[in-house]
Amino acid sequence: MLGTILDVVFVAMIILAVAVVEEKNLVSAVVKYSLLSLLFILALFELRAPDVALSAIVVGAIVIGIFLFTIEEVTR
Repeated sequence: MLGTILDVVFVAMIILAVAVVEEKNLVSAVVKYSLLSLLFILALFELRAPDVALSAIVVGAIVIGIFLFTIEEVTR
């Protein structure tokens, strides 16, 4: 059971990673990146690594915030 869930998560992560790279709109790319980060965190929880998942949550939130702030400042 665990293998099939992780397989689906990993395939979705690959699809989202390609979608992030191919996206032309920066805000949309950041939203897709945040979904990719969420799937990564879910995979870490499924792999029984909650400490790493909590660290990824903090780092991901900071990075996404910096991305959005930078996009807003550049577009002005």
